[in-house]
Amino acid sequence: MTSEATDTDDLAGMIDRGGYTAVLFDLDGVLTETAAVHAKAWRQMFDEFLRSWSADHGEDFVPFDPERDYPTYLDGKPRYDGVRSFLGSRSITLPDGDPSDPPDALTVSGLGNRKNELVQDILATDGASAFPGSVQLLHHIRRIGLKAAVVSSSKNCEAVIEAAGIADQFDARVDGIDVEEGGIPGKPAPDTFLEAAHRLGVTAAASVVFEDALAGVAAGRAGHFGLVVGVDRADQADALRAHGADVVVEDLAELLPR
Repeated sequence: MTSEATDTDDLAGMIDRGGYTAVLFDLDGVLTETAAVHAKAWRQMFDEFLRSWSADHGEDFVPFDPERDYPTYLDGKPRYDGVRSFLGSRSITLPDGDPSDPPDALTVSGLGNRKNELVQDILATDGASAFPGSVQLLHHIRRIGLKAAVVSSSKNCEAVIEAAGIADQFDARVDGIDVEEGGIPGKPAPDTFLEAAHRLGVTAAASVVFEDALAGVAAGRAGHFGLVVGVDRADQADALRAHGADVVVEDLAELLPR
């Protein structure tokens, strides 16, 4: 199937026909509707920081733009990498600090920890929900005997899939905790997906990657996975294809057999 394949009838049942043995799901924006949670937390954290930074340096305050800055610098990346990426776009350099830094520390780690604190607050208040079409495909995949893993840069991955009621659907999980403790390079490097395939005992060529982030799609292509499915939640189908998606869908239910 080529990257130009968009016809629903062509897509339906593609996973069943492909001879794959495993599927690797990104979390936010693919399985769960939590990308907005992360964008909200990033915006609050960065706007608080930027107001203070601008005042201290005599600069105009330019707020965080969730529509431009989130997908460009943050989506799909490990938290501290995302902080560095966004700060670099504003020509701001902070010391890395240490992962144990408090959330008010003026370090990359401190800002990242503040963002994580805000995510937990939002999840505690609003909870998490899964996309119905994604749950349908996930249940179908389990019925036909394929292995499944969730691959996320978030340290909150386990809490999110528990809150969404889908934790029992996965044979393996690779998340932000694994990235930090194991020194695994984050997306757009393919290493987190490759680690998930390793834990499932399957090859990359026999695995399907599902991603909504440009960095994640690029990671799937770099890892030479059998199929990279871009999930278009943000009207960026062309960009997903340009970064390496073989096919692009708006909802994972499009891949269910008819």
